[in-house]
Amino acid sequence: MFELLNSINSPEDLKKVPIDKLPVVCDELRKFIIESLSHNPGHFAAALGVVELTVAIHYVFDTPYDKLIWDVGHQAYGHKILTGRRDRFDTNRKHGGLSGFPNIFESEYDAFGVGHASTSISAGLGMAIASHLSGEKDRNIVAVIGDGALTGGMAFEALNNMAAANHNMLVILNDNNMAIDNVTGGMSQYLLDISTSKAYNRLRSKVSRALGNSKAKRNIFIRFTNAVKKMLTRQTNMFEGLNIRYFGPADGHNVIYLVRILQDIKKIRGPKMLHVITTKGKGFKAAEENQTKWHAVGGRFDVTTGVSLDKPNDKPQPPKFQDVFGHTILELARKNPKILGITPAMPSGCSLNIMMKEMPDRTFDVGIAESHAVTFSGGLAISGYIPFCNIYSSFAQRAFDQVIHDVALQKLNVVFCFDRAGIVGADGPTHHGVFDIAMLRPIPNLTIASPMDESELRNMMFTAQLPDQGPFIIRYPRGRGSMIEWQTPMTQIEKGKARCISEGNDAAILTLGPLGVKAQKVVRRLADENIHIAHYDMRFAKPLDTNVLDKVLAGYDSIVTLEDGCIAGGFGSAIVEYANAHGHRCKITTLGIPDRFIEHGSVDELHAECGMDEEGIEKALRSRF
Repeated sequence: MFELLNSINSPEDLKKVPIDKLPVVCDELRKFIIESLSHNPGHFAAALGVVELTVAIHYVFDTPYDKLIWDVGHQAYGHKILTGRRDRFDTNRKHGGLSGFPNIFESEYDAFGVGHASTSISAGLGMAIASHLSGEKDRNIVAVIGDGALTGGMAFEALNNMAAANHNMLVILNDNNMAIDNVTGGMSQYLLDISTSKAYNRLRSKVSRALGNSKAKRNIFIRFTNAVKKMLTRQTNMFEGLNIRYFGPADGHNVIYLVRILQDIKKIRGPKMLHVITTKGKGFKAAEENQTKWHAVGGRFDVTTGVSLDKPNDKPQPPKFQDVFGHTILELARKNPKILGITPAMPSGCSLNIMMKEMPDRTFDVGIAESHAVTFSGGLAISGYIPFCNIYSSFAQRAFDQVIHDVALQKLNVVFCFDRAGIVGADGPTHHGVFDIAMLRPIPNLTIASPMDESELRNMMFTAQLPDQGPFIIRYPRGRGSMIEWQTPMTQIEKGKARCISEGNDAAILTLGPLGVKAQKVVRRLADENIHIAHYDMRFAKPLDTNVLDKVLAGYDSIVTLEDGCIAGGFGSAIVEYANAHGHRCKITTLGIPDRFIEHGSVDELHAECGMDEEGIEKALRSRF
């Protein structure tokens, strides 16, 4: 089935394939990705959409000497398969296996690590200037930016710098009008105007047929189309206005045409952009028809129909935390007309789409622009509204300054909901939301809360939208919670107030967030052995419940803290700091993420690796005796 693909273990092998056979390579590569992901789930639709582009790039350019940067990184599955990792692709996203994103420690072909969006042009420009300074004038730098990543402010900053620097670099814009959800904003409309100008495309088609396929005539065609583009599109081409040579839009699924245009563009020095039009999920009907659902697949499926092969669990399941958020914000917004929802390109991922469907005028997808999302929320808050700004925890790192300067400093009532806090699993170190507590705990005026269960999430959201709460951060994990019956009436929580889960005289465990459920199970087991552990769900990393801390630190010789964030500077560190400041000399063991980046794997595997599973919690508690 994969006769040609099985003979390709490097781009050098690919270059030996006759150009007229490249469509066969693309067909085999697409089928290989579909079959692989049908039993080992991962990012799906984006990988299928760039098959032809991936083949064309490696066919034309001399990678790894020529540098290829993927943005966003989940487009790079085909790239990995063509660069010597086909035989290991069944380990993709598994513990100890291939990363789901480009990783410089995994292959020399992965020129730059990327899991977040809008970084490729900046990194590529750095490489282009480094090549110039090193006298490597024959080295090409290619940055492929897609899946909505051009909506990010960093990409525009890089384009501006790229134009001024005037060094040799090619940006390939993979335009599929999608991120996870449909791309929103002016840039999306601008690209649509370029790609759908009827007059331009009609003339372009006629000229192409008239000139034929010779190399000289292709060069005439390229010059001609670029000359008329400015006249026929709605406005002057923005990229050309920045002194970036613009080519396209090109059919991103015609591999032979892509090879030829890349061969021509390769000879042109200076900053360039190739605009290609692709279909996310190309070649798999179910993914083409529902691109958001098939952005990433969560289970096994039939390669022909797309029907799930995993047996449904008929037992009642707790909801996902993000769905609890989605239903709860809508419930609150129905009662409070000042509540608004904001997300940077993740409406379905964070479940804001639930409110968006009923209240489209009160929900805002601002694109992949976390820093803008925060300051935009600040502008709404200072005008009397209550924005719930939902950002994945690891993506919130990109808006650190805005949280300080534009929200906390002014004590604005912005509610930050940090989805995917803690270990997220197979997405790995670029996506683990483990730094938010340590990152934000030093900032004045902030409240940092983490619910142990779904009911607590609802109560925290209710509390955060009450008057005069100031900046309020609620962090919660990816995946399901622990409560079957979660739609309980919401009540206010006193800010900084912990709750006692169980009393005990032998030792104490202080937990923050949903790992408290695991601790609760361990405490119950130990009670059967007549070992009685006091368990407090602290609920807030800031402010701390000092009444509970004074009681616990004075009453127990041994204390364990547990959190789903990094130990250094995190919740456990806050407890140690308080104990030292107030003269307590009890022994404190902190459980959480150690001082290293945690690789990819299942959540259970990674919790066990860090000693945060039930076995690790029990071991820490038993060691106190």
